[in-house]
Amino acid sequence: MNAPSIPVASLSPASLAKIDNAVAKYPPDRKDSAVMAALTIAQDEKGWLATETMDFVAQYLGMPPVAVYEVATFYTMYNMKPVGKYKLTICTNLPCALQGATHAAEHLKKALGIGYNETTADGCFTLKEGECMGACGDAPVLLQNNKLMLCAMSPEKIDQLIGKLKMSSKESGEAK
Repeated sequence: MNAPSIPVASLSPASLAKIDNAVAKYPPDRKDSAVMAALTIAQDEKGWLATETMDFVAQYLGMPPVAVYEVATFYTMYNMKPVGKYKLTICTNLPCALQGATHAAEHLKKALGIGYNETTADGCFTLKEGECMGACGDAPVLLQNNKLMLCAMSPEKIDQLIGKLKMSSKESGEAK
């Protein structure tokens, strides 16, 4: 009998330590309960979730790979392909739409020159349409890189944000 193959992808010791901390929050026989945290940590390190990375997470947590794929493809916060340096997700659910999110989304598309699920040619921005972010009273709401919520995003505030992020990207030398 052959030994199980080890996925090619791996994570840094720092990321593995973070996953171990997440796993420690659950009973020993429920390591799989940390799958969302593990995927987030893996994505933070790699930028997106390649099949090999998800296979590694599955093996590390002792889960069937398909169970990890199901989680990763269900939630919009996981990137199944490379994204720009700044992933902007705008909520367009009805409560936000009623407070201007549809208009803000159209402005965002025009300002970036891309549609949903597209990345700018310079690799700086990816635009996503998101589901409820739990901040309906602050609409229109944008989520930057799944970590920073930006509220009351008028066209003027969107233009300021894009300008600031472009400048930051140029200063760090990461934009093409």
